Amino acid sequence: MKSNRGKGILGILFAIAMIAVFGYFGYDAADDVKLGLDLAGGVSITYQAVGEVTDEQMDDTVNKLRKRVDSYGQTEADVYREGSDRINIDIPGVSDANAVLEELGKPGSLKFTDMEGNVILTGDQVSSAQAGVVDQNGSKEYVVSLTFTDEGKAAFAEATAAMVGQQIAIVYDNSVVSAPVVQEAITQGQCTIDGIGSYEEAEDLASTIRIGSLSVELTELRSNVVGAKLGEEAIRTSLQAGAIGFAVVAIFMIVVYLVPGLAASLALALYVGLIVLLLVAFEVTLTLPGVAGIILSIGMAVDANVIIFTRIKEEIGKGKTVESAIKTGFAKALSAIVDGNVTTLIAALVLFWRGSGTVKGFAMTLGIGIVLSMFTALFVTRFILRSLFRLGFQSPKMYGIKKEKKNINFLGKRNLCFVLSLIVIGVGLVSMGMGAASGKGAFNYSMEFKGGTSTNVTFNEDMSLQDISTQVVPVVEGVTGDADVQTQKVEGTTEVIIKNRTLSVEERQELNQALADSFGVDQEKITAESISGAISQEMKQDAMVAVIIATICILLYIWFRFKNIRFAASAVLALVHDVAVVAAFYSVLKWSVGSTFIACMLTIVGYSINATIVIFDRIRENLANRPANQDLADLVNQSITQTFTRSINTSLTTFIMVFVLYILGVSTIREFALPLMVGIVCGTYSSVCITGALWYIMTVKHDKAVAKARQEEKQMKKQGKKA
Repeated sequence: MKSNRGKGILGILFAIAMIAVFGYFGYDAADDVKLGLDLAGGVSITYQAVGEVTDEQMDDTVNKLRKRVDSYGQTEADVYREGSDRINIDIPGVSDANAVLEELGKPGSLKFTDMEGNVILTGDQVSSAQAGVVDQNGSKEYVVSLTFTDEGKAAFAEATAAMVGQQIAIVYDNSVVSAPVVQEAITQGQCTIDGIGSYEEAEDLASTIRIGSLSVELTELRSNVVGAKLGEEAIRTSLQAGAIGFAVVAIFMIVVYLVPGLAASLALALYVGLIVLLLVAFEVTLTLPGVAGIILSIGMAVDANVIIFTRIKEEIGKGKTVESAIKTGFAKALSAIVDGNVTTLIAALVLFWRGSGTVKGFAMTLGIGIVLSMFTALFVTRFILRSLFRLGFQSPKMYGIKKEKKNINFLGKRNLCFVLSLIVIGVGLVSMGMGAASGKGAFNYSMEFKGGTSTNVTFNEDMSLQDISTQVVPVVEGVTGDADVQTQKVEGTTEVIIKNRTLSVEERQELNQALADSFGVDQEKITAESISGAISQEMKQDAMVAVIIATICILLYIWFRFKNIRFAASAVLALVHDVAVVAAFYSVLKWSVGSTFIACMLTIVGYSINATIVIFDRIRENLANRPANQDLADLVNQSITQTFTRSINTSLTTFIMVFVLYILGVSTIREFALPLMVGIVCGTYSSVCITGALWYIMTVKHDKAVAKARQEEKQMKKQGKKA
């Protein structure tokens, strides 16, 4: 007994020491975390195109620069057009980017080679590349049509005459983007690349070839160090909200789960220190969407602990000793924790692979957080809990006892839930349709999606970010009627950059006059330019493709793990439901749709799938131990009832963190936190009320179909014998 108590004391002292050490290093490293433009500012560079350029050339150049910025690890940078012949690049966390900028301004290296790497012709010998669709015997085929310069025509004709039946590699920045087979000698200066899977792939290939063949020359027009978009107050209030939210969650865990709650709170404290160190180690650029990824991973860390503690309570309720209950509780919770975290990790990996910009930043923080949350829940919490047990916390009352409750008839309310969901989604679709028909758009798209006007104002004094937020922004909002206003300071000057929706000439003049009247600025020093959306069509497509691939991968994983396609299908339908409901709220309430919209939706998907997995894991377990006389509906109700407390407690802890962020945050933070809260409630609702019901309906129909097929088979056999 004394030996065990000694081990317990040493274990707790070791855990506290680790929390103190990693907490100290985490606090010390906090200043080294790379922050995005929205949180810390960076460098803003404006390029001027030399000579006359077309819109297509400018758009392709923006695309090229965005890809190159991403390749330098600056996934949170903004690249957008300013006026007709300028391109603006905002790079976060950088004060001197000259070395990088010299590279950014160079067109990509494109070349056509044989499969031994010998150059056939270079990018500047391609005059055009266009995606298209051709009809081949009644079926569509996607192609890219190329036209060469006179020099390229001669070089390509000579090469293709000698390479019939061989592949020509199209290489961009040392990567092969296509390798078509030469069917015949091409002597007319034009050719077509076929065998492409979709129009999007064809457009992407055509764009890459155009990028590599651009002759647009860029010169640096100006370079400024700019302040954070959200301001210092946003960072301060977010940190306060995080600290308060963590404290509230810790208290909640201890009050509800007693000794296990204390162990979880200590493990989460270690998690906070480790996550900061990992953000620094992996050089992650942290932005508001990145914060969403961390919030989700913390929610999943809490969830893993709740699953374990619920299992421990159940085992104690069955009469097991505390020590045995702890061991069995961790063992039984393992499958739900692993499956829930792996499905979300799959989504994070796919989003990082296929996504760009803020999506990639979100995926990286989420992926790191998930791995760390699994480690802290399965190993750190377990170590601390065993140490507390050895220390003398051995009474079952200190761990809680959960006895079997009467099953709640969730399936009996399924039709009501389905109708309620359909009404909400239907209202959203009507709102989207009316918005689109009126020309305003299905959603209230922010300037990050549809562009706007950038106004540079030189004030008579150096205004602080707080002064700009409280004094300048209200004046802008009063003239434009637009709450989506972004402001940035140009360091070392009295200049402020104001970005808002697209303004007409009259509105620009009115804004200039209002600024002059309110602050005495010289109107001649006010300049304004139209800017394109920082979220390009390509970024939207990347996000959409990433979500589709991630959903398919999640479906396949659940199918593989649960050996039942109906689990996977109902989980995916629930995800579609959650996205549709939150999108309905965005449309009806006219919430601003910007970069945080994508992060918000991804957070909701990750949160929802994790909650669904927990219920499905319990259904799977109960099916394996199902009594012969138990009705399937009763089994599903039993499974949902058994996990109901976990669903509510996990949702409540995550909701608390986001709610505190909403209460303390600035307006931009609130615009981000409010949809998240709706998503948390919706995800919990769908997991409890929708997914189990969907699985039940599919299973009953499947069983009836199987029974009918067997009955028909028996009848056919009987008829065969009679014959």
